[in-house]
Amino acid sequence: MRLSAGLLSGLLALPGLAQAAQPELALQSEHVIEGMPRGNLSGLAECGGALWGESDRDDDRIYRFEQNGATWQAVPRTFEVPDAPDTGLAWKLRATASAAAVVRGGAHDFEGISCDARGNTYLVSEAHAAVLKVPEQGPAQWLAFAPEVIAQAQKAGMLQHFNAIFEGLALSPDGKQLWLAAEREKRGLLRVRERDGVWGCDGSCVLLSEGGSQPSAVNPRAAVSLDFSDLSLYRGKLFTLERNAYRICRRDAASAKVEACWSFATTALAAQRRYQEIYGLTEALVIDDAGAWVGTDNNEWKRQDGETRPVVWRFAAPAGGWMGKP
Repeated sequence: MRLSAGLLSGLLALPGLAQAAQPELALQSEHVIEGMPRGNLSGLAECGGALWGESDRDDDRIYRFEQNGATWQAVPRTFEVPDAPDTGLAWKLRATASAAAVVRGGAHDFEGISCDARGNTYLVSEAHAAVLKVPEQGPAQWLAFAPEVIAQAQKAGMLQHFNAIFEGLALSPDGKQLWLAAEREKRGLLRVRERDGVWGCDGSCVLLSEGGSQPSAVNPRAAVSLDFSDLSLYRGKLFTLERNAYRICRRDAASAKVEACWSFATTALAAQRRYQEIYGLTEALVIDDAGAWVGTDNNEWKRQDGETRPVVWRFAAPAGGWMGKP
């Protein structure tokens, strides 16, 4: 696919990106997922040698994927969720999320999944701006956020709009610090640390907060928000999935500064894979030595080729690896 001059100039003008073409990631395989009745794949994580995912329409389960050929089977693991905490998110936002859940399902609106080296799984709730810990054994529990976490994010202009709260998270292997991605309007990145059972800030939790828009890759005459839709921590670097820009970026985990970016626009915008929406739909990211897994939350919409199931792409790692220069 050839990008129009207007779209190319718009993508190159994105914050933190040098005025040079982004290398295009090579697609190795495409997989559809069976066994997620409500679809809406909104996160991926590699835990204990297996690939796991979750749906923002399921409140009581995550899925292990049996990776057999082009069609994967989702095997659910269920758990009970305690009452959600009040993390300081505005009452109007919480009330709107509750009303939306009655119509579409997913009272917690889980939008990201990660794990630590001890086998604990973590889910970020967009509805509550909270993180649920699901251990291998024992009951699930919400992490205790210090009031400063949400307060700092909101002061920086994030978490202001319904359905634009936390969209991704990543955990350090020791389970002592996590990164959160605020989705859009403004988008941003936060780092939170655990001490004595409470998750708070070392001075400032906010690594990045930025607003703005960019041309839609589907309709360059329309504008879409700068956004983050998932995070992956790999070899001490933070990788951001930026769905409206159809790219993955490597960032410094302490400052959020962009170090390198790679595009997957050629794959996502191929005629047979397009959806009618003007914004991107990828919401799941895992980075590993050999490549990247990128998953699509298609909201049960139909692609041009008729596919309505969740889709996961496998991209090869760039030449020189993820830690090299593009």
